Amino acid sequence: MFKWGIMATGWIAERLADAINYVPDAELTAVASRGIEKAEAFGKRYGAKRCYGSYEELASDPDIDIIYIATPTSMHYENVKLCFEHGKNVLCEKSLTVTAPETAELIEIAREKKLFFMEAMWMKCFPTYRKAVELVKSGRIGEVKTIRVDISKAQHYDPNNRFFNKALGGGTLLDLGVYSVTFLTGFLGFDYKDLYARAYIGETGVDRDEIICFDYGNAYTSSVVGFDIEDDNRAIIVGTKGRIDVGPDFWYADSFKVYDEYGDFIEEVKIPHLCNGYEYEVMEAQECLSEGLLESKIIPLSNTLRIMEIMDEITAKFIKN
Repeated sequence: MFKWGIMATGWIAERLADAINYVPDAELTAVASRGIEKAEAFGKRYGAKRCYGSYEELASDPDIDIIYIATPTSMHYENVKLCFEHGKNVLCEKSLTVTAPETAELIEIAREKKLFFMEAMWMKCFPTYRKAVELVKSGRIGEVKTIRVDISKAQHYDPNNRFFNKALGGGTLLDLGVYSVTFLTGFLGFDYKDLYARAYIGETGVDRDEIICFDYGNAYTSSVVGFDIEDDNRAIIVGTKGRIDVGPDFWYADSFKVYDEYGDFIEEVKIPHLCNGYEYEVMEAQECLSEGLLESKIIPLSNTLRIMEIMDEITAKFIKN
């Protein structure tokens, strides 16, 4: 039985708690919030055995095997370090940190202390995503020539919430664009030739809408990311012998469709989530711990770091332009 702790009690922590309660050999042992009342309310709803009013108390709990961090992105760096200081394995919500140097430092600490560390990029754990990667690598749609992966979720403007607050790691790139970069590099890799990016920077200093394009020489990608519009958020991978259409909402889709080179429908691959989708990252973390692995083969730390470096490169283009 793997004993889980959850750090923070927001909506994503609620979904992870449901997933933990679903997965065999997983137990929600403890939860922590910055106030004991929130922790106790959360614990009562999801059956946590212990509730703490500080993150330090959770990190210090000797019974916890692994801690899931669900705090705002700006807090991930210090929260992960706290867990590592107490010898805890960590599953941390995306984006792992605000900048690549922070990510690199945490990876170094995890390796020095021989602790398991994984970004909670749930999409890469989905059977549907992994099946799509398998089909592309098998040559099912020929040579990939372009990927269009859009992700725009309209948000009510509030300068104090995490979406628009720079101090909380706000902005569309860290919140949504990380899915685009992770998706396309999962199919085309990291050896791109050029990168184009433009953004609308809002009054709070964060990127509210942007376009990102990668040039791989023999293939290219485009991605529109934003908080100001609502899209159907599809990912379309086009090859010389057909295409794969994932969506709507590609980052948690449980199906995709395959078409031939003339646009004729071939098949739909559908693998419904067992719980709410978050169960796959819980199962992946537990499988790694069972095997004594310090990182996931599906979401290796080197890939997580490279994606953070790419997002730093994208952000630098926002600043210059």
